[in-house]
Amino acid sequence: MAEQFTDLDQRAANVVRGLTLDAVQKANSGHPGLPLGMADAAIVLWTRVMRYNPRDPRWPDRDRFVLSGGHGSMLLYAMLHLTGYEQMTLDQLQHFRQYGSLTPGHPEVHLDTGIETTTGPLGQGFATGVGMAIAERYLAAKFNRPGFELVNHYTYAICSDGDLMEGVSHEAASLAGHLGLGKLIYLYDDNHITIDGPTDLSYSDDAAKRFEAYGWHVVRADAQNMAEVLSAIQEAQAETTRPSLVITRSIIGYGMPNRQGTQKAHSDPPGDEEVRLAKERLGLPADQFFYVPDDVAGYLGQAVDRGAEQQSAWQQLFDRYRAEHADLAQQWETMWSGQAPQGWDAKLPSFDPDPKGVATRAASGKVIDAIIDTLPQLLGGSADLTPSNNTKPKDAADIEAESFMGRYLRFGVREHGMAAAMNGMALHGGLLPYGGTFFTFSDYMRPALRLAALMSVHNIFIFTHDSIGLGEDGPTHQPVEHLAACRAIPHLTVIRPSDANETVEAWRAAVNNTKGPTALILTRQPIPTFDRGSLGAADGLQRGAYVLQDVENPEAILLATGSEVGLALDAAKLLAEKQVRARVVAMPCWELFEAQDQAYRDEVLPPQITARVGVEAAVRQGWDRWIGSEGAFVGVTGGFGASAPYKDIFKNYKITPEHVAEEALRLLGRPADIDSSEPEAEAIPGRQPAGHEGHS
Repeated sequence: MAEQFTDLDQRAANVVRGLTLDAVQKANSGHPGLPLGMADAAIVLWTRVMRYNPRDPRWPDRDRFVLSGGHGSMLLYAMLHLTGYEQMTLDQLQHFRQYGSLTPGHPEVHLDTGIETTTGPLGQGFATGVGMAIAERYLAAKFNRPGFELVNHYTYAICSDGDLMEGVSHEAASLAGHLGLGKLIYLYDDNHITIDGPTDLSYSDDAAKRFEAYGWHVVRADAQNMAEVLSAIQEAQAETTRPSLVITRSIIGYGMPNRQGTQKAHSDPPGDEEVRLAKERLGLPADQFFYVPDDVAGYLGQAVDRGAEQQSAWQQLFDRYRAEHADLAQQWETMWSGQAPQGWDAKLPSFDPDPKGVATRAASGKVIDAIIDTLPQLLGGSADLTPSNNTKPKDAADIEAESFMGRYLRFGVREHGMAAAMNGMALHGGLLPYGGTFFTFSDYMRPALRLAALMSVHNIFIFTHDSIGLGEDGPTHQPVEHLAACRAIPHLTVIRPSDANETVEAWRAAVNNTKGPTALILTRQPIPTFDRGSLGAADGLQRGAYVLQDVENPEAILLATGSEVGLALDAAKLLAEKQVRARVVAMPCWELFEAQDQAYRDEVLPPQITARVGVEAAVRQGWDRWIGSEGAFVGVTGGFGASAPYKDIFKNYKITPEHVAEEALRLLGRPADIDSSEPEAEAIPGRQPAGHEGHS
């Protein structure tokens, strides 16, 4: 028998619409169109479909909801308030889009209020939800046992025309279909309107055919017909091997007599008169603001008791599970703690000194091999660069649609989708995601990288082929400006280790950095593994920068990261031959160094020593913080690199020990007469040899 909806359900939807109209009009800012159009569908989700507990928003087996069309945030805020999330008070709704409120213009992740992820940049929520569904499927495969469906929840989303236009939605939808994510159900707010006007100005896709081609199940419903919406969702739930798209044909701004169905409903405050007319049309008192009648409040407030009962039943199941599967239960609790288990780093490798050394990407691969068994929450993969990124643990099986028992994800050539899915995996809980690609392709994933930092999610981005040192692939693949770009993102910890043992410490820092994402920037080319008997220990990386090699009463400081640290050590030797005392400072992580107290920073970089040379195979931007505007910088200037053996490129860009030493001498006002013992590199045809940046 079909589910019966009553007048109370319709009145509840209209109360959501009224709250939206009042909040947007009071703020004189906001997007009323989506909430008014999808309020009926929201009532179906929150009253008939989703499992959640407003008194414990972090319950692991809750259904996840993503408002991918984050501009319609008032829909989410109204539903959270009405269903009993204590922090989402009516006062918060009345301060919509105001400084310090829990109701910003676009949702920002705040689990205690029931907001699962930050959305607003279109497409991001769509792809993040795919990551949540991956996490659910993986944890179910890992922990569920006969009679114990410990992990048994869905990921729901409301997505918009704009979401489906954004490229990342294509990447994520393709991956979701390939993996057969049967517990992923998206409601597509198909209202045919964007900011510019009708969608057919720029968008004529057949969404149903598109998603069917991706391997999705597709069903249609009238967004203003609750029974149809519920029936479509139930059909989607019955489809266990494919994700589902419910195309809900809606009317944007439903209820506004002069604006519904038009672009004016999308993002414009409706105006007092339109609010009055809409309320009259919706059966709401026009003279009452933020109106919630007692019967609607009581009806939707039943979610509190219902959620408590659902979680209590789950907790009883888990208690029985613990009795029968004690080891698994203990691992579950460890993974959900958000912290690495004690002793996870006991098997981390140590690398012997080696002048030939190894690429830091290879050292990173050794670390992954060492910790995959001691860090059960670690799960990741690569954007189709597995052998280049060294991201696959030895003997690890792939995750496939038919089996999620593996430990490795093939993200495909989908860098943006990979990063957004990683965000979803981390936000879901229970997992520490990592994903690899070439550093230059961080540009492709920057919106998701930025959101990872904005949300302070704990995941690890592995970026290999970190500089012009990758060589023959040329400037399209040589990320000269990307270190500066990543360092510009607040709360993203960027680590560029200088040898294999620093790479081990970089992984230690990344795993322990539960306050946000970490980017590991790794070389393609082999670089020396330092003999640290007379040098600073590699664990100095944990403080961001440290004195690698010192002299008594230093006159100059050579600061370097990554593969250029060895070059700085060689430059210090040349300076010593000129009776110049140069300290070498390794600076693998500016963010960690900035977090140290001033006393430590002054100990590493004494303010009175102003003769400083920064060395990095990248652009200068950002380096003035450490070398001063009068300092010298040896790096990539005036170009994007070149296609050639990497040693030739370094010579053409004058990123050499000799040039570093010359710059230090020049800063000290001494003759810069360092001679190179090696022949000059052959000039790159068609290019001017790059210069250097010295004094401003």
